Amino acid sequence: MSRTATIKRDTFETQIELTLNLDEQTPIKVDTGIGYIDHMLTLFAKHGRFGLQVDVKGDLQVDSHHTTEDIGIVLGEAFTQALGDKVGIERYGAQFVPMDETLTRAVIDLSGRSYLVLHAELTAPTLGTFETEVVEDFWQGFADQARANVHIEVLYGRNTHHKIESMFKAVGRAMRQAVTNNPEIKGVNSTKGRI
Repeated sequence: MSRTATIKRDTFETQIELTLNLDEQTPIKVDTGIGYIDHMLTLFAKHGRFGLQVDVKGDLQVDSHHTTEDIGIVLGEAFTQALGDKVGIERYGAQFVPMDETLTRAVIDLSGRSYLVLHAELTAPTLGTFETEVVEDFWQGFADQARANVHIEVLYGRNTHHKIESMFKAVGRAMRQAVTNNPEIKGVNSTKGRI
């Protein structure tokens, strides 16, 4: 069964088309209008070993908030759609990722319940024209629509770029672990019979 999803979401603020493939690593093609987010999504897909295509037109004349948050929402929705009934998946993923002086831990549970815990001190308010405070909005939208517990903690670091980059790499790798099929798991990985 193909574990893919294509989501189209149009609002007055953003128009997004996103295709996710959980089992094919290419292509990765990202054009959001925000160079920094293009870079982060490319890293997420590469280190998570996902095929990802994203095309976005957003109200960047306002700021990067709507575009960044809405991409998180659509990416989370794509994971939910691609995973279907979640039969046979590991469900949990945990990864530590260093980025020079920074170390980040990401822990995922594809539980069917959304919850975000994010501990990160982002001392630079902007990177280029990108407002770093919207990183939390991205992950909140992602957790909500992926119906996942998403715990991200920057354990230490100095450079804000490195902190955010290590988040995207760590969550990508943790998601790869969580979505991996395990033939030893019969049904879904839950005593409830569904996740």
